[in-house]
Amino acid sequence: MNPITAFLAIACVAIGAVLGLMGYFVLGAASLIAAIVIGSALKMANTWQKFVILRAGKLRGVKGPGLFVIIPVVDSVVAVIDERIQTTAFSAQEALTKDTVPVNVDAIIFWFVHDAQKAALNITNYREAIDRVAQTSLREMIGSAMLSALLSERTAADQLLRSEIGRKTADWGISVRSVEIRDVAIPVALQDAMSRQAQAEREKQARVILGSAEAAIAGKFVEAATIYAGQPAALQLRAMNIIYETTKERGTTILMPTSMVDSMNPIVALALAGQDKAASADATGLLPLSSPFTQQKNVSDVDRTSLVPEPT
Repeated sequence: MNPITAFLAIACVAIGAVLGLMGYFVLGAASLIAAIVIGSALKMANTWQKFVILRAGKLRGVKGPGLFVIIPVVDSVVAVIDERIQTTAFSAQEALTKDTVPVNVDAIIFWFVHDAQKAALNITNYREAIDRVAQTSLREMIGSAMLSALLSERTAADQLLRSEIGRKTADWGISVRSVEIRDVAIPVALQDAMSRQAQAEREKQARVILGSAEAAIAGKFVEAATIYAGQPAALQLRAMNIIYETTKERGTTILMPTSMVDSMNPIVALALAGQDKAASADATGLLPLSSPFTQQKNVSDVDRTSLVPEPT
């Protein structure tokens, strides 16, 4: 009973009681009857409610929101429909995916009644029916989807469930606003296998990237070797720079072979460069007459130690 109806009924009862005490029993009885009639006839629906009314067993109409009057005994309110958005949680336990993997899926549906007459007359209990339809639709969706798609394409699965459940509940005057899958649980053993697979894929990608880097570095080394082959002085400068970089820290001791020390002598380096030029010219038969290595003595027999300047 709404507050207004209750207030009027209480007022009529109070008036009847006062009249009865004053000796006006007929008026008192009439007041009590009026209170009963007001309590039965005057109804009030909130702004989110709809009252479905039958008159003598036939549909009279849907009333609300606000105050309205019905005829007691003849009219009856068979359903009070809440048109606000409702939420229903549902789940599917041990459902098999298309690739025969058992999963446990929890979801929630947001729905509302858009036609109070259909919700009251076309189905006995629309709330229970929504829960059953949601569960069966979820199992059908799981059975037609692969596990990888179910885990990675949540949005598509939500839209599929929304359209499927909405299609089945449209005749009941119910609209589905959205469906959201909250959790997809898979067996622990399968989780370990998927983790190892993901780790192997990442290791594979890391090795591919490392191989590409090694190939690029090797190409740069080949390019540098070509440059050093044509410019021995550049190689000598590079060797000196490497030695300098390694000896910047104090207390560092480096042991170098004598051949490496001799190769860093400028005079020896020039002799080696001339030796390389002489060998290449001799191979082509174009050795210049002015070359210091045109003597009968073989170039390889040059005493390199004689080219080192004596200490002062």
